Amino acid sequence: MIFATDVHEPEAPVCLPDGTLLCTEMAPDRGCVSHLGADGRSKRIIATTGRPNGLAVDRAGFIWVAESKTPALLRLTFDGKVETILTECAGERFLFPNDLAFGPDGALYMTDSGILKVEFSPGSRLRDDWDTVPIDGRVYRIDTRTRQIRRLDHGFRFANGIAFDSAGNLYVNETLTGNVYRYDAQGDGAFGPRQVFGNVVDPTGQGYRGPDGMKFAADGKLYCAVFGQGDVTVLGTDGTLVRRIKLAGRRPTNVAFGLAGQHRIYVTEVEHGQIETFEVETDGLPLLNGAA
Repeated sequence: MIFATDVHEPEAPVCLPDGTLLCTEMAPDRGCVSHLGADGRSKRIIATTGRPNGLAVDRAGFIWVAESKTPALLRLTFDGKVETILTECAGERFLFPNDLAFGPDGALYMTDSGILKVEFSPGSRLRDDWDTVPIDGRVYRIDTRTRQIRRLDHGFRFANGIAFDSAGNLYVNETLTGNVYRYDAQGDGAFGPRQVFGNVVDPTGQGYRGPDGMKFAADGKLYCAVFGQGDVTVLGTDGTLVRRIKLAGRRPTNVAFGLAGQHRIYVTEVEHGQIETFEVETDGLPLLNGAA
């Protein structure tokens, strides 16, 4: 079922407690964070930032934005005030802030895909050597109260989606390989080494495709939007393939669970500029919302 149309290159759906939905619109003619009504028909632009990618909402009601045009971590209010929080880590400038998730320690975690957007897809056209171009994807941990930031890992082939499971383990995916990685939680914002959890790419497919945004369900399964493959791939608690939920379009970018009891997911899809919704067998694992 189609929840909303006329959303230009949508990403980062976030379901709010009142049933309304946030998303980003990454297209050059929009470049904004939008607030959709509970019926998907009404829409209000909160702020235009350039090319906003990932979103996360904290317990104070601030909207955190991974901005990829002028690479930065932004903080928005619902009335449209925009504040630049960070643009670098220890002198290492951001390249492609992509996705965000709050961790159980209250910190905000961000992926950086590791190459400037204008270099990876100049003129909005994917470069011919996308599979071999040098990329240094990264993951950062950010204390939103002090603005202290540290790099947790790097060397990803386009770091993208990020999520935490119910045990506090960190998951990051890598678009160009299809891998989803896990870091076992060790407490106080520390994690064990990167390990392969699973892979979401259909080996029978061809061309540019790979994992984008992802969220955990309450039953422990991982729902991952697979860009270029036209589905949300569901991995079991052991990382093996459970099923693939097919979309009308081939370029889904992210997934969000609906309100408790709805057993529903919302999927942003850029080929048709719409948000699709599906009934599933579970609710989502509640998202974390930062430090008190």
